[in-house]
Amino acid sequence: MSDEEWQVIEPLMPRPTWLTGNGGRPEKYCRRLIMDAIRYVADNSCKWRNLPADFLAPWRTVHSIFTRWWQDGDLYALHNDLREQIRIADGREPEPSAGIIDSQSLRAAETVAAGSRGYDAAKKVQGTKRHVIVDTLGLLLVVIVTAASVQDRDGAKPALKRLRDWYERITLVWADGAYAGKLVTWAKKHVRLTLEIVKRSDDVSGFVVQPRRWVVERTLSLISQRRRCVRDYERLSEHHEAMVLWAMIISMGRRLARSASPKST
Repeated sequence: MSDEEWQVIEPLMPRPTWLTGNGGRPEKYCRRLIMDAIRYVADNSCKWRNLPADFLAPWRTVHSIFTRWWQDGDLYALHNDLREQIRIADGREPEPSAGIIDSQSLRAAETVAAGSRGYDAAKKVQGTKRHVIVDTLGLLLVVIVTAASVQDRDGAKPALKRLRDWYERITLVWADGAYAGKLVTWAKKHVRLTLEIVKRSDDVSGFVVQPRRWVVERTLSLISQRRRCVRDYERLSEHHEAMVLWAMIISMGRRLARSASPKST
């Protein structure tokens, strides 16, 4: 990452326990180096074992830190802090009041466990499915990975529950026609969310940009720019969720770095 990106991200990184007097040894490898190595995997989709030697840190060390940051919640904390900074810079409240939900089916590599994959008959995809909820700026709020055979309405329930637990201000969620039906009533009753269905008009043909829905579709496209997220390569579904967060962290870090850098004269 560039120096400008690191200036944005470094203050948001979790503080090592040894710096706060809670024990532990000083870290052996530079945090910027570790983050660059993880971003390299997310962006280029190489195997962990094939990390270039230029990063100096062994791949096992990089992978263990990747796992620890996810399990400790540090990755979500970093992601959410970056999202709040972008929202504030855009003149919004730090926490959103509305969201948009959608899903995306992915082909699964041979490394994905058989119990984690399924067949999406509508998309004709054998693999997994990621269910995402974004705010009105297209910034990620929730991501959950299931087998591709899970229907959108079924995958939406745990995603909406997580949304309600994490974001108290949100009262409205837009969705496409795949989420219509009983899910609308369920969302109102169990998670106190209004699920508004944005349907495509029957009077038009060809590609037409749908209100609100295009925002989440743009985010799914943005996530897929990182090669590790084009397919599902992760043995554990939570690791693919982590890779989606890293894809958004890369995007948001660059966005904040561009806005913070002085304009050329």
